[in-house]
Amino acid sequence: MDTLPIRLLPGQDLRRALEEAVAARGCRAAFVLSGIGSLAPAVLRLAGASEVSTIDGDVEILTLSGSIAPHASHLHASVSDAGGVVVGGHVAQGCTVRTTAEVLLALLPDWTFSREPDATTGYDELVVRRGDAGPRA
Repeated sequence: MDTLPIRLLPGQDLRRALEEAVAARGCRAAFVLSGIGSLAPAVLRLAGASEVSTIDGDVEILTLSGSIAPHASHLHASVSDAGGVVVGGHVAQGCTVRTTAEVLLALLPDWTFSREPDATTGYDELVVRRGDAGPRA
């Protein structure tokens, strides 16, 4: 495992920038170890919802976690508005960095993450492979 500390700049799309940072290292699997910063807007898919919700205005990223892979990222965040109201969910495209996002990534160069249909859940779920050894839990 290698670590990659990164600072995202105002105007960057949070999800896209993290995926690009991992890909630029030639890596196909990573995890977010820690993430804080601010967004405006935040675009999240809340639990059980089929559509995303946009939170306009300034919010602080309280937590950021998840897995990153080409076309297979799964990120969650909790954010707080100026009144201290906290909401969390799946990070969607369109979360725009307001002032900064400071993220620590764990790069897993010997692994590949993908998302494949899972008959049990009905969703595309994480599949972990080491090299060409096939699926692993």
